[in-house]
This record gives sequence, structure tokens and C-alpha cells, in this order.
Amino acid sequence: MRRGDTAAPVIAAERVSKRYGDVVAVADASFEIARGEFFSMLGPSGCGKTTMLRMIAGFETVTSGVLRLDGVDVAGVPPYRRAVNTVFQNYALFPHLSVFENVAFGPRIRGLAREALTQRVAQMLDVVRLGDLAGRKPRQLSGGQRQRVALARALVNDPSALLLDEPLSAPDLELRRQMQGELKRIQREVGITFVFVTHDQEEALTMSDRIAVMRDGRLEQIGTPEEIYDTPASAFVARFIGIANLLPVTVEQITGERAIVRLAGDRRGEVATGGGRFTAGAPAILMIRPERLQLETTEPGPHLLALPVTCTDLVFQGAVLRCAARDEAGNALVAHVEASPRDPSLRAGASLWAVWPSAAARLFHPDAPDAAAPPGGWDDRRAGAAE
Repeated sequence: MRRGDTAAPVIAAERVSKRYGDVVAVADASFEIARGEFFSMLGPSGCGKTTMLRMIAGFETVTSGVLRLDGVDVAGVPPYRRAVNTVFQNYALFPHLSVFENVAFGPRIRGLAREALTQRVAQMLDVVRLGDLAGRKPRQLSGGQRQRVALARALVNDPSALLLDEPLSAPDLELRRQMQGELKRIQREVGITFVFVTHDQEEALTMSDRIAVMRDGRLEQIGTPEEIYDTPASAFVARFIGIANLLPVTVEQITGERAIVRLAGDRRGEVATGGGRFTAGAPAILMIRPERLQLETTEPGPHLLALPVTCTDLVFQGAVLRCAARDEAGNALVAHVEASPRDPSLRAGASLWAVWPSAAARLFHPDAPDAAAPPGGWDDRRAGAAE
């Protein structure tokens, strides 16, 4: 497949859907991915992210809608003719070939001249910092080194985009973080678009330029990590990205983009609606992040929203103390407060006030409590999706 206009998005989806019989794996997805962008598809198992990746790669056909690579409609274009390469979870290295020969496999199949092939492979091995291990076999490498071989093998063909299907599977947390850093460094150095599929929120927030959050086959929100975290579009996104306190409230009055809400214990406060349409008398969800929640021993002034709570548990987490609490109605909350200096009044069993400024809260429509689990147990790795 020849590359189209370099000014066009590398990948563009227009109302793309994928169905397996009566099951909708991806529904009406529209988005664009820019050249050189690190774009992550994030969501729980079964949300459709792997299916979307496989449609971009050409391993699955699009049921409806248009998918373009480099500005060209790829309907009917087989995977080997698309200017994308895929790195799978298990890396799929050839065990009998050396590191050099694994990376050289693609260029050799394409008929690249020996001198140019040697130069290109050496360049890619230098990028992934494995030049001194070119003669080793995969079994002689660590998990992180095998991952970098897989990246070099995919990048050596100079694709328009590299597709990564949950490649960071190392069980050790420190190794995973090192691999995250290496992956982002490599992406910046080569300047190629990366499309990264993951269910891990920390991975997506750490590495991405933009994130697409998916749920039940639909795109819930696309934005920068800061936008997704600070201004989630729904209670599902707020709950899935980081930790969120979600409190049931009743909307009592709407004035422009402000709302008066009633919390537990008939306490009232004003919050921004965030552009959402709410009706007086209707239930809603108030969201506040743990780091924006303060704990006080006395009731604050009227300019802050506040609830009386009981601290049920206190956990030291280095720079912060994680305080679990419950309000008068039994709703659970979590607050992150500075661990030093330690407030002697902050202890398990203490009666406190949970306090936050109205600007720190967001209002959502009620969301199903089990929204993170797709209905019917659908898993987007069924119907042949890659592990």
C-alpha cells in the first residue's frame, strides 16, 4: 500500500463498527491519530480495543464505516500490504534465529540489498540498545530484551504506525516501569506513530499523548492524560481512570452551568455541571478525586462543600496517607493527605469533615455500578483476536 498525503492523519476511523453475528464488538467509532503521536486505547477486557487494533492491522474486516491509513481507504487491503506492523503480547520471536536475524527477517523477505539490510538492522538494534547482543538467541535474553527485539523487528520496516497489543506483560512492577520508559524513549527517537492497547491505566497515563477510553465497544472519551483524569466525560471514565469518589446526590436547582445538589444528611452545595444537561429533582453522581479531598476536625465555612465522615482505615503510602472513610449515609470515600507532618487527629475511628472546593467536583448522570464489566461476558479477544 502506498502512503497518501503526509499531512493527513496516519489513521482515521469514520463510524467504524465490527459485528460478530448479533454481538457488536465495536460500535460507530470515529477518531484520528496524528503522525508521530503515542495514542493509547484503554479499557477493561471486552471493551473492543483489541478488535479495533486488529481492524487497523487488517486481521479483522470492518463491518461498516471507513478506515483510512495515510489517507487511503484500506477496505480489502490485506495486512501485508498495510504500512503498519504489530507487536503482540508474546513477541512472537523466532527461537532458532539470532537477534540480528530476527530483526533482519522482514527486510530480507522484501528483498533489501545485503549492505543496506545490515546497516538498517544495526541502526534499529542501536535504537533499542541491543547492538552488543546481536548474536544471541531469544532464550538467552531477559523479558525486557525480548520485547525490544520485537520492537526493532517491527520498526525496521519503517511503518507509518506501530500497533502494540498489551506488550508490557512483565509481572515485576519495577521492570514494567522501566519498559514503559524504554517504549516511550524509542517512540520519541524514531518518531513513528504508536497505537498502544492496554487495560492498565498507569501505562496509558504515563506514556500517551492522547488516550481513547472504550466501554462496551464504544468510545467514551478521547483526550490527553490530563483531560481524561481531570475532566472525565462520565462516571465510568472517572471510575476507570485512577481513584474517584463518586457520591450519589440529588439535583435541586439548575442555573446556567451551575447546580445546587443535595448530599447525604440533607447537606447542600453548588457544583459545575460541566456542560451536561441535568433536571431539577433528578439523581446524579458527584465526583471528587482523593487528592482534592481535605480532612478537617471542624466544620468549614459555606464556600466549601463538606460532609461529616468517620475514618475507617489509615494506610501509610510514603508521601501520602490513604484515609478510607464513610459518610452518614454509609457512602465510602478515600482521601490522600500529606504524610508529613503527621496530623495527630487523623486516625482510624476519628470523626472528621471531608471538605473540597466546588471547582474540584464534577457532576455526572448516574452510571451502572457494574459498567466496567461488559454485558454477556463478551471478550474482544474472541472470534480469533490475538492474545
